[in-house]
Amino acid sequence: METTPTTQSQTRSFTTIFLIEMWERFGFYGMQALIVYYMVQRLEFPDSRATLVWGAAAALIYVAPAIGGWIGDKILGTRRTMLLGAVVLTVGYTLMVVPGQSVWFMFCALGVIVVGNGLFKANAGNLVRMIYEGDDSKIDSAFTIYYMAVNLGAMISQLLTPWLKDYVNEHYGNGLGWHVAFAVCAIGLLLGLINYWLMRRYMDHIGSEPDEQPLNWGKLGAVLAGSVVAVFASAYILDNQGVARAFVYLAGVVVIGIFAYLINTSQRNERAGLIAALVLTVQTVFYFIFYQQMSTSLALFALRNVDPAFVVFGTHLWDWSPAQFQAFNPIWIFVLSPILAWAYTHAGKAEKDLSIASKFALGFVIVAAGFFIYGASGHMADATGKVSSWLMVWGYGAISLGELLVSGLGLAMIARYVPARMGGFMMGAYFVASGVSQYLGGLVATYASVPRNITDPLESLPIYTNLFNKLGIAALLCTLIAIAVLPLMNRLSKAHNESEE
Repeated sequence: METTPTTQSQTRSFTTIFLIEMWERFGFYGMQALIVYYMVQRLEFPDSRATLVWGAAAALIYVAPAIGGWIGDKILGTRRTMLLGAVVLTVGYTLMVVPGQSVWFMFCALGVIVVGNGLFKANAGNLVRMIYEGDDSKIDSAFTIYYMAVNLGAMISQLLTPWLKDYVNEHYGNGLGWHVAFAVCAIGLLLGLINYWLMRRYMDHIGSEPDEQPLNWGKLGAVLAGSVVAVFASAYILDNQGVARAFVYLAGVVVIGIFAYLINTSQRNERAGLIAALVLTVQTVFYFIFYQQMSTSLALFALRNVDPAFVVFGTHLWDWSPAQFQAFNPIWIFVLSPILAWAYTHAGKAEKDLSIASKFALGFVIVAAGFFIYGASGHMADATGKVSSWLMVWGYGAISLGELLVSGLGLAMIARYVPARMGGFMMGAYFVASGVSQYLGGLVATYASVPRNITDPLESLPIYTNLFNKLGIAALLCTLIAIAVLPLMNRLSKAHNESEE
C-alpha cells in the first residue's frame, strides 16, 4: 500500500520532534544519572538531604510545564516556546560545567534547568498531539514511539556520563570528571537544536495560533524576564526544604482546582473526557512515586549493595559504574516500545485494544513485581552483602514495562480525553501532578537513608530491602484501586466517544 502525502508529512513532522526530544532527554537524563551521587559524594550531603533536594528539583521540573504549556498556547506559540526551552536548557547544563563546590550555584543551575524544561516539555508533547489529532490509534502508537525517543536519549547519556565522570576523575583528579560529564549534557542540547534547524520546514504548518503570527518581541522579553525570576525562586525553594514541601503541596491543590474548574465550566460533551483524564492522572501520581526511586533509593542501593561486575556464563565482561545501572530503564523501554506500539496499532485495527485504564492496572502489577525482585536482595546477596548486577537488569525490566503501560500512555491519555483548545495547558497540569509525586517519591526514598556511620553493605542491605518490599505491596494496592475504577472508566470512555461522534 502506498504511503499518502498526509502520512508522509506526519512522519516527517513527527521525526523532527522525535529527534529534538531525544537530544533534550539525552541532556536531562545524563544529568539525572549523576546529580544524587554528585550531592552525596562531591558536596557531602547526607542521603536524606540529597534525595529531598532532587525530589524537590524533579517536582519543579515537572510543575514548570503547566506555565510553559500556557505560554505556548497563548503567548509565544507552541513551536517557538519549545525551541526557547531547548536554548534555556543548554544554558542550564552549561552552568553545571563550571568547576566548583558551591551549593547555591548548583541550585541556580538547577533553577535554569527547571525553567528550560517548563518551556520545552509540555509544548513538545502538544506538538505530537497536533500532528496526529483525531486518530486515537495513531496517537497511542505515536506517543509510545515518542516515549522511545525519551529513552533512547536517556540510554545513551546514562551509559556515557557516568563512565566519562569516572575516567576523567581517575586520570585528572580534583573532581573535574563531574563537570566534564555535565558538559556532554549541554552538547546534546546543541546537537538537538542544530538538527531541528535543519528539519524546521517540516514543522512550519504545526503549532498554536501565536506561531502563525510574527514574533512579538515585547512578549518574548516579558517571558525572559519572568524566567529569570523563576530561576532564583527555584533556587530558593531548593535551598529551603520547608518551603519546597509547602510549594509542592500547594501545587497539588492547584491541580485539583484546575480539574474541578475545567470540569465545572466545560461543555457537557467534554465533561466525561475530563473526568476520565482526572482519574487516570491520579493513578499516574501514584506511579511516579515508584518511578522516582530509580534516581534516589535504587541509585544509592546500586552504589552500596550491587556488585559492579557484569558476568555472563561465568565470564567477567566488565564492571558497571553504579550510575550506569539507571540506563537499564531506558534500555528496556527502547526494546519494549516498538513491540507495544505495534501491539496497540494491531489491536486497534482488530477492535480488540485494551482501554488505557486497563493498561494502567496491568502496569501497576508489573511494577509491584519489579520491587519484589529488589526486595528479594536480602535472600540473594553474597556473604559481603552485595547482589549480582543481573538483579538490576530484571528489576528494571519489570519496572520499565510497567512504566510504558502507565507513564508512557499518560500523554496519550491527555491527548485522547482533553479538548484540543486546552491541550497545552492540560499537558502542563498533567506534569504538575507528576511533579507532586516526584517530590513524594523523594520523601519515600528518605526511609532508606543510610546513616554516614554505616559503610558495611551487610548493614545497609536490610534498610533498602525493607523499603522495596513495602513499595511492592503499595503497587499491589494501586492495582486493586485501578481495577476497582475500571467500570467507571468504561462508562466515561463510552460517554466521551459518543460525544465525539
